[in-house]
Amino acid sequence: MKRILITGAAGFLGSHLCDRFIKEGYYVIGMDNLITGDLKNIQHLFKLENFEFYHHDVTKFVNIPDKLDYILHFASPASPIDYLKIPIQTLKVGSLGTHNLLGLARVKGARILIASTSEVYGDPLVHPQTEDYYGNVNTIGPRGVYDEAKRFQESITMAYHTFHNVDVRIVRIFNTYGPRMRLNDGRVIPAFIGQALRGEDLTVFGDGMQTRSFCYVDDQVEGIYRLLNSDYVYPVNIGNPDEITIKDFAEEIIKLTGTDQKIVYEPLPKDDPLQRQPNITRAKEILGWEPKVGREEGMKITYDYFKSLSNEELLKEEHKDFSGFIH
Repeated sequence: MKRILITGAAGFLGSHLCDRFIKEGYYVIGMDNLITGDLKNIQHLFKLENFEFYHHDVTKFVNIPDKLDYILHFASPASPIDYLKIPIQTLKVGSLGTHNLLGLARVKGARILIASTSEVYGDPLVHPQTEDYYGNVNTIGPRGVYDEAKRFQESITMAYHTFHNVDVRIVRIFNTYGPRMRLNDGRVIPAFIGQALRGEDLTVFGDGMQTRSFCYVDDQVEGIYRLLNSDYVYPVNIGNPDEITIKDFAEEIIKLTGTDQKIVYEPLPKDDPLQRQPNITRAKEILGWEPKVGREEGMKITYDYFKSLSNEELLKEEHKDFSGFIH
C-alpha cells in the first residue's frame, strides 16, 4: 500500500484530497495544526485503518515513521481574512514549512507535490494567465505575504529538484469551491451564499467588473491527482477557464438562492486582482485534464451544502484564536 502525507488535511481542499487518496487505496497520513482547518472535515476518516492524523505545525520539524511514497503540501492560510490576520505564519508555512517537507521528501525518497496558486501572478498584465507569465506582485502590499510565500515556495521546490534531485510537482490552483468551504472566510462564494442565506445584501468590492474563474472541487482534485502521477516537474495551472465578472456572479447567486437581496458596493481592497482566468493548455496536453463540472451544477451542490448548516453556523462570525501563531 502506497503511503502519502497530506498537509493541511483538515482544510477544505486537503480534506477532499484525503478522501480521494483513501478511495484510490493509499494509506493516508493527514497533518494539520488546525489554525484554519477543522477536524469535522475529516472525522469520517478516523474510523478507517488506512488513515491516521497528526496534529502538528509543519513550520516545526516534521518526522513521519516508516516509509513515505508521496507528500502533498497543502498547509497554508488561503483566504484574505486569514493571511491578513496571521501574515507571519503565512510566510512561515510557505518558507519554513516547505523547507521542512522538501527535506522530508529528500530523506524518504518521496515525490512531493507543492500547492501553489494563481496568486503568484498577482494583478496580472497578461490574460488569460499562462505558466510562463512571471506575474505582477506588490511584495510589500497587504497581499504580498501570501503571494510571495507561494512564489518562494515554487523557487525552493525547484532548487531542491535541481540540486538534490528531489522528485517534485507544482500545481497552481485557481479559485476552487465546493462543500466544506468555511462560510465566513472572506472568499467570494461562501461570502455571497452566506449573505443570501442570512437575508443580507450581497457585497461587491469595486465596480464588480473584476473577473474570476471558479473550479469545482472534484475537478480540482482530479487535476492534482493526475499531476502527482505524471512525469512533469514544472508548474501547471489547474482551474476552470469559464470567466465571469463578480457583478454577474452576484446576480447568479441571487437567482440560485431565490432571494431578493440587492447588490451593494464597497471600495476595492488594495492589490485585489482585476482579472483571473487560467490558460489550461498545459494541463490538457500533459495531463489530459480539463474541468467537467459546470458552474450551474457545482454551485447547486455547494448551495445545498451551505443550506444544510445550522442557523447557528450561518450566523456566527469567524473568531479563530491566532494568538499562538503571530510570531
